[in-house]
Amino acid sequence: MPKVLVSDKLSEESVKIFKDRGIEVDYLPDVGKDKEKLYEIIKNYDGLAIRSATKVTEKILDNAKKLKVVGRAGIGVDNVDIETATSNGVIVMNTPFGNSVTTAEHAITMMMSLARQIPEADKSTKSSLWEKSRFMGVELTGKTLGVIGCGNIGTIVIDRAKGLRMKVLGYDPFLTDERAESMGIDKVELDVLFKSSDFITIHTPLTEKTKNIINDKSISLMKDSVRIINCARGGLIDESALLEALKNRKIAGAAIDVYVEEPARHNPLFNFENVICTPHLGASTVEAQEKVAVQIAEQMSDFLLTGAITNAINFPSVSAEDAASMEPYLVLANRLGSFAGQITETAIKNIKIEYVGTIAEMNIDTLTSTLVAGLLKPLLEDINMVNSMSIAKQRGLNIEQIKKASGGVYGSYIRLIVESERQERSVAGAVFSDGSARLIQVKGIDMEAKFARNMIYITNNDMPGLVGKIGQCLGSQGVNIANFNLGRDKIGGSVIELIEVDSPLDDSVLDSLNSIDDIVQVKKLNFI
Repeated sequence: MPKVLVSDKLSEESVKIFKDRGIEVDYLPDVGKDKEKLYEIIKNYDGLAIRSATKVTEKILDNAKKLKVVGRAGIGVDNVDIETATSNGVIVMNTPFGNSVTTAEHAITMMMSLARQIPEADKSTKSSLWEKSRFMGVELTGKTLGVIGCGNIGTIVIDRAKGLRMKVLGYDPFLTDERAESMGIDKVELDVLFKSSDFITIHTPLTEKTKNIINDKSISLMKDSVRIINCARGGLIDESALLEALKNRKIAGAAIDVYVEEPARHNPLFNFENVICTPHLGASTVEAQEKVAVQIAEQMSDFLLTGAITNAINFPSVSAEDAASMEPYLVLANRLGSFAGQITETAIKNIKIEYVGTIAEMNIDTLTSTLVAGLLKPLLEDINMVNSMSIAKQRGLNIEQIKKASGGVYGSYIRLIVESERQERSVAGAVFSDGSARLIQVKGIDMEAKFARNMIYITNNDMPGLVGKIGQCLGSQGVNIANFNLGRDKIGGSVIELIEVDSPLDDSVLDSLNSIDDIVQVKKLNFI
């Protein structure tokens, strides 16, 4: 009989689900805060159900010899060492959509409270001051709401805002014109959103590209009357820039639920009357907490009893029998998608995937889910192989799968063709005899390269001496080249370099490469 430890507070109904399914369960909601106790007892369990208090570290996982699954009742899995869990063969599950309505409603509530200064008015009135003239608010009707991030939560916010008769502008790298039209919003670039919005709300994950998406530069573009809401992730707003803008009244107000450092005990934002602060309450409703707790109990029970995998962060939906034979092809699919996602900068409209040769006989739906997860991962923190197709559908992406007979030098390979609003590009890869996944073609140019942790992608004009300049530039900044792969379409035409380096790259290195004549594009890539 499988045995599950619930180390954080989950609902009674979720515990009952485990018991009703024949799973032994220990409900110890405070043990997650006791690292030593958790380390001591985790070796006895097949499953671990958590919220955010329990930290599933490398040390905990290495002592969890029986552990098969970690289930997070909620979206974020920052408190789980995913890499160690994967290497230890532990499935990590979450409930990515259980909190969506609750978080969206909290953002709307914060916006309305900000517009009418509700917290300060409440405080004043309860102090018997009756300062009616002090609290002159603004209407939402007719105002422009800028929504940064039009995924699941952002879409719900948009729907509610339209019900309030607001005009909505949307920015999302994956938002197509057709999807925006169906939602009844105007799709705009970030600069336009900043310049035109009366209210701005953020609904993106925290990634390298979205960190400090609101900063000094973006604030300078905004209206002096703008009000900002963040119920997504701390770090999306540069807090020092926000503080300065509040001091000089460039920003009329802000409503903040998430912070760079949490728990937020002494944040300077607390000192401003025109700032509403809540303690990361986005997912904190009775309904949401019950929903995610029940959902994770059902998912974990299904996996422990039948092997079914749902909403896994680190493994696709595939049977145990197929997993071993498909593993290298799943790696190839994920990394092909990740490669295309990291070099694509405009909204994706269509995705075509060609499976050629013996690979076409496999479960290509699983391969496609894995590839799409890799493609969208650079901008969507919570995407995985299981939820990638539903997220792609929500965003209006058209995905086409094609099977072809064996052909060409490599016989069996995957080709990904991505059509964005500005261009179409293709990448292809194959699994070699040693089981490694490699690129074999980029934008129609034949080349062969392994996927590595730290890489540089360069496109340039074919000019004598340019390769030497690239090497000299990297060497002068202490960057050691591990592998250098090059391909070109013709003499004097276009060249692509894929360079593996030994360490992560600073932006200054990319700037130096970009300054070299005849270099067209430079990107840093990362494949983990």
